[in-house]
Amino acid sequence: MIKRLVSKDLLAWKDSKRRKPLLITGVRQCGKTYTVKEFGRAHFENMVYLNFEENSSFSGIFEYDFDVNRIVSEIELMTGEKIIAGSTLLFLDEIQSCPRAITALKYFCENMRELHIIAAGSLLGVALNRENISFPVGKINRLSMYPMSFSEFALAEGYENILKLLADWKHDREIPEQYMHVLTKTLKEYYIIGGMPEVVDSYLENHDFAEVDDIQDEILNDYADDFSKYTTPIEAEKIRWIWNSVPVQLAKENNKFIFSHVKQGKRAADLEDALNWLNDSGLVRKLELVSNPEFPLSGMADTTYFKLYMSDVGLLRRRANLNAEVILNEDGNYIEFKGAITENYVMNELVMMGKKPFFWRSSNTAELDFIYEEGNNIIPLEVKSADNVMAKSYRNYCKKYQPRIGYKLSLKNIAENICENTKTINLPLFMIWKLM
Repeated sequence: MIKRLVSKDLLAWKDSKRRKPLLITGVRQCGKTYTVKEFGRAHFENMVYLNFEENSSFSGIFEYDFDVNRIVSEIELMTGEKIIAGSTLLFLDEIQSCPRAITALKYFCENMRELHIIAAGSLLGVALNRENISFPVGKINRLSMYPMSFSEFALAEGYENILKLLADWKHDREIPEQYMHVLTKTLKEYYIIGGMPEVVDSYLENHDFAEVDDIQDEILNDYADDFSKYTTPIEAEKIRWIWNSVPVQLAKENNKFIFSHVKQGKRAADLEDALNWLNDSGLVRKLELVSNPEFPLSGMADTTYFKLYMSDVGLLRRRANLNAEVILNEDGNYIEFKGAITENYVMNELVMMGKKPFFWRSSNTAELDFIYEEGNNIIPLEVKSADNVMAKSYRNYCKKYQPRIGYKLSLKNIAENICENTKTINLPLFMIWKLM
């Protein structure tokens, strides 16, 4: 069974004195349903499950009014199961298909707060921004779920003891070569497989990359079907253009996203809504430019100048039609896209760690891969796909802004040094979870 670290957050929600109905967002097939069901079985006497996408008749329960006692009675009648506050988990899945059920969460918070309710949806970001939904502001707790992180993948591979050992590892002590080798190989596998639980589960069982490719293709086809299912034909076509352009533009040396490269003759004004749909759905992530790194970074960002990454590195690899053996064997012609894969991996890990990253550029002379806020620090982060940690842009940034601490991520062993008065920690890419 694959363990998800988010289970700890679910348990904290269950026991919280501030508990409200919990709304979980996340891309389709990232493990929301499985994780919540396992949580319900482990920590409640019973669980009542409603899937509004599979059974549209459940939506009718919410059409009449928002009397929560009536709603619970009718759910009990339709499911044949008793709902008891304190011992039952009520799980409302694919809730974006029933907007009134989203609104009803407000009334459950106000009038039946003792009942544990979790709602989840795959396209909630799109629905909340586009549909006429009365959102229960202040009446819910929220939790974002993502594909499995690298550390979750390594745990599933059976390397829990190594990760525990490295948790308190000192920066001035080299990691033994056997650990470096094992986790570097595991990182390459993660670049191929990504974090979609079904894909990971298949790989752990069969170690068959052809089967991995097949399942990833199925997931990508499901995403493409959503474009047509939840938008107009014209908008769906524009979404596909952008979706198909992401791996192509990431492969370029200057991987700024350029709308005119999506479709000849198209401008930002023609495609911006389609890009927002992909962003709201969680399928892509924008990394915006900050030229003046001051607090808050979000206020300094140039929202018109950005890079675009995919939410799962394995799906990016498959979208680019990159063979698994190329990554495993470090093919000599695999250089530019290796950098793109590595950046995409780091971007996703930062987001999963709860950070809001940006990138820095000084005119056309220097570019730093990532910067992010941590407390009262703005942290510079340079990323290298191999073991070369020479970074002119990182040095320029440190010289100009004098940050207290910064990081370089690469395949080189752990170390600590000073760069232009900045305490700089070299971390192996597989130890990104050790970032401040």
